[in-house]
Amino acid sequence: MDSDEAHDEIARLEERIAELHERIARCRKLSAGAKVAIAAGAAWLILTVLWIVAFTPALVFGAIAAVIGGIVLLGSNKTSWEQTDAVLHAAEAERVRLIGVLELRIVDDGVRRLH
Repeated sequence: MDSDEAHDEIARLEERIAELHERIARCRKLSAGAKVAIAAGAAWLILTVLWIVAFTPALVFGAIAAVIGGIVLLGSNKTSWEQTDAVLHAAEAERVRLIGVLELRIVDDGVRRLH
């Protein structure tokens, strides 16, 4: 692989790495939303059981659905996050490998310093 091809491949990998970072950020947001849904549904169920709020079947079923939906979303999101993280680490390792292949020179080699 010549230098130009390596530079192009590194640029492509850096774009891919940026996309993967964005995808992981979305996973973080989904994870937070799922945890909020679980907490809100569980809180409503506890308030209903303790008779702090009146028993309304529709709200109780909504709270149960929020807890179950949050758990499902959290589990699914965790798998997506782990897979994306694995792809991200592989892309970063490939980028490091390609940078190592390049014959880079030290810019300040032979420059006289005043300090």
